Amino acid sequence: MNLALNQFPVGDLNFPVLSVLVVLGLLALTGGGQLLMRGAVGISANLKIDPLIVGLTVVSIATSTPEFFTALIAAEAHPGLAMGNILGSNLANTGLILGIAALIVPLKVNLRLIRLEVPILIFVTLIFGGLIFYKALDWGGGLLLLLITIGYLVFIVNKARQENWSPPRNFPNVAIATFTAVVFVIIGSLLLASGADLLVQSSAEIAARFGVSDVFIGLTIMAIGTSLPELAACIAAVRAGQGDLCAGNIVGSNLFNLLLIGGGTALIKGLPVEVEAVKMLYFATLLLTFSLFWFFRSEHTVSRREGGLLLFFYLAFLILVASQQ
Repeated sequence: MNLALNQFPVGDLNFPVLSVLVVLGLLALTGGGQLLMRGAVGISANLKIDPLIVGLTVVSIATSTPEFFTALIAAEAHPGLAMGNILGSNLANTGLILGIAALIVPLKVNLRLIRLEVPILIFVTLIFGGLIFYKALDWGGGLLLLLITIGYLVFIVNKARQENWSPPRNFPNVAIATFTAVVFVIIGSLLLASGADLLVQSSAEIAARFGVSDVFIGLTIMAIGTSLPELAACIAAVRAGQGDLCAGNIVGSNLFNLLLIGGGTALIKGLPVEVEAVKMLYFATLLLTFSLFWFFRSEHTVSRREGGLLLFFYLAFLILVASQQ
C-alpha cells in the first residue's frame, strides 16, 4: 500500500513494532501539546497578548503543520487523499476534538470568535467549496487562498496591537522568559509533527494489513492522526483552564487548513479532485462549521450536551462513509 507518506519506512515492520510506534506517536503528541501550550501561555503573558490571539495564530499554525506536510506529500500521487485530509481534519477538529474537549470541561467562548472569526471561517469554507465545484484549486485558486491568509494575518496582528490586554487573576503563572516560551513552542511543534507522522503511518499500515480501503484511511486515520496535535493542545489548554486557547486553536486551525494548507498545496502541486468524491465530505464540513457558530452563540459556551452532539455527528458520518466502502 502506498499512502505517499514514506518519510519513515513502516512497510516491513511487524505488528509488535508498529504497535510500539503507535504508542511513541501518542507520547510525542502528549508531550508536544504540553510544551506548546506552556510556550503559548508564556508568550501571551510576557507580551500581554490575549491567549485567544495566540491560539488563533501561533498555536493554530503550529498544530496545522502535520496537515500541511501530509497534504503536500499526498497531492501529487493522491490528490483525493490530500483533499480528504484537509476537509477531514476540519471535520475531526470540530466534531471529534471540540466535542471531546467540551465533554471534559464546558468551553467558555470569547465574543470575538462569535462576531469575527467564526463568520470568517464560514466565508472561507464557502469560498473553498466554490473552488472545489468549479475545479479551480490550481495555482490561481491557491494564490487567492494565500492572499486571503496574508490579509487575515495582517488584520489580526494589527487588531492585537491596538488592544491593551493584561492577564486576569486566574491566569496561569508560567514564569518563563519569552525566549524560553518560543523554544517551547518550536520543540512542541516538532514533537507534534513527528508524533503525528509516527502515529499516522504506523496506524495506516496496520489498517491496510486488515484490508481497509485508502479512501477510508484518508478520512479517518490520516485526518484524525494529523488532527491529534489540536487534540493534545486542546486537552492541555482545558486542563490549564484556558478554554479560549482551545476554542481559538480549533477555529484558527480550520481556517489555516483551508487557507494556508489548501492554498499552499494547490499553488505548489495543484488539487485536481473529482467533485463527486469529496462532495459529501465538503457538505458535512460546512454543516459542522455552521453548527460551530450556533453552539458558540448559545450562552457563549459549548456545553457537554453540545459537545456530545458534535461527537455523535462526527461518528455518525464516519459510519455512513464506512457503510459505502
